[in-house]
Amino acid sequence: MEEGGGGGVKKEKSIERVVSQKALQMGSSFPCQICVVGFLCGVCLTSLFLAALTSFGSFGFGNGGSATSFSALAASTANSTSNFIATASTCTTNCKVQEKGAERFAADSQESGTERYNERVSQLYSAWSSLLSERRTSTEVSKKSTVVPNAPHLEDCKSTARVNRRLDHRAENASYPPWTTWKGRLDSYPNADQSSRLRRDQSISEGAYPPWISGSDEENYPLTRRVQRDIWAHQHPPNCRDDPEVKFLVADFERLPGFGIGAQFAGMCGLLAIAITEKRVLVTNYYNRADHDGCKGSFRGSWSCYFFPETSQECRDRAFEVMGDREAWERGIITSKDNYTSKEIWAGRTPRHVSLTHRVWGEPWSYLQPTTEINGSLVAFHRKMDRRWWRAQAIRYLMRFQTEYTCELMNSARHAAFGEEAAKMVVSSLGEDWDKEAEGNSRKMGEIEEYVWSNHKPWIPRPLLSMHVRMGDKACEMKLVEFEGYVRLADRIRQRFPHLDRVWLSTEMEDVIEKTKQYKKWKFYYTNVTRQVGNITMARYEASLGRQTSTNYPLVNFLMATESDFFVGALGSTWCFLIDGMRNTGGKVMAGYLSVNKDRFW
Repeated sequence: MEEGGGGGVKKEKSIERVVSQKALQMGSSFPCQICVVGFLCGVCLTSLFLAALTSFGSFGFGNGGSATSFSALAASTANSTSNFIATASTCTTNCKVQEKGAERFAADSQESGTERYNERVSQLYSAWSSLLSERRTSTEVSKKSTVVPNAPHLEDCKSTARVNRRLDHRAENASYPPWTTWKGRLDSYPNADQSSRLRRDQSISEGAYPPWISGSDEENYPLTRRVQRDIWAHQHPPNCRDDPEVKFLVADFERLPGFGIGAQFAGMCGLLAIAITEKRVLVTNYYNRADHDGCKGSFRGSWSCYFFPETSQECRDRAFEVMGDREAWERGIITSKDNYTSKEIWAGRTPRHVSLTHRVWGEPWSYLQPTTEINGSLVAFHRKMDRRWWRAQAIRYLMRFQTEYTCELMNSARHAAFGEEAAKMVVSSLGEDWDKEAEGNSRKMGEIEEYVWSNHKPWIPRPLLSMHVRMGDKACEMKLVEFEGYVRLADRIRQRFPHLDRVWLSTEMEDVIEKTKQYKKWKFYYTNVTRQVGNITMARYEASLGRQTSTNYPLVNFLMATESDFFVGALGSTWCFLIDGMRNTGGKVMAGYLSVNKDRFW
């Protein structure tokens, strides 16, 4: 019995070794670990069952029967294992084929999804383009606009112009327009009766500041908000027609050969200074750059084609009326640009107060914050600080509100530059089937969209750096710097703000556009316009473009520069000088200004 029992134990160990070896082989060759675990669990259960039979056989069945039974069982187990491993090997091959097929299917699906996504982006961009074209030629709101997702980079120019007209007209029985603490369209929210709204407007507007100024006092040139309010009041006397104390200065924009658009603006800034000093209302007359087919009707040849008029319509009508009165000229009620010398216009005395409103400004330019850097050093003082401060105030006032025409120019420029990026954002946020959903559901605007969110400025990718590269015939007025010098200054900014990688580039030179291809780490945007090849005069270049294009595209670049987060330019250029002024009265003083050179008069 002991001998028979010992033989049974040896046989049992032999079977376990065989099974363990087979399991090891199976574990190393079969990739599906779950099947291996299941098989080993079965072997363990079988071993326990056989162990129980072994003990039972040693007591009743005898040695021979016991050995024969276990040998047969071991052989049967070995054969089953071989068959199972062979089946597993076949499964492994099939699984690899299925995995490769799944990978191909996933790749095809991803490619198909990408194509579908790009198609949706293209469709949305085209839909926006169509609506933009319709808005420029139609006075009615298209029905398509109610089913196309909102374009975050486009502005509702008609609505904005309507709001701004209200903010540029004196409220009833009030000294100022309704410049309340309620911003933009929210001010027209019908929360109270008309009399209550008038009382609110009158009580708040007396101490309110113009809505075209962004940022706090610390983020603008000294006294900017107060000065802008005073200039508006000076240019909009309460009774322009019947008040004998109101006098006028009527002036055309400069038209002498060689005067660029920047020089024209600077000249009008000087005339505004003279008008304020002499207690006159400035009235602009002929603006040659607006004398083109894009400016319709009475706007043709007028500053008011691009920006709101510098004074009220009542004052304009009265000024043009007295122009034909010889006695009015003799009595000094009206003067023109010809009454003043070039020195008085270009280098005249900076206003220190507004006589019509009895406001005293003092000398706020004496404490300008030093935020301009040239050659690695901040400019804390120079000889023409008063002129820099005044031109900034004057150009900000003259450009305080864009007309509907200028607004649409900016829409077209943003759409051409940023429209595809905007479409990708919208498609990603709304899903692929935005077009199908829009067919059955018209987009409804709630009150928060109409009165609150509508006051947000159009989207542009931020942070954005504006760079104006002035070359060509400017060498006679300032030291020219190659494009690489401007990029080095941009790199300086990027070292401090590493998330900055986008540049709005304005330049008249084609070789500058070509050089952008060398700077792969920057993404450049620029208007699609023919540029100079070689060194020709600016006047000749502008003539080749035509009056409309040669006026519109610089203004787009100018306004885009004022909205950008950072600016790199050349203060020796009047254009850059005025851009700097607009930024320093638009809440961007602390963005700083890196210039490749200084103004020649400093």
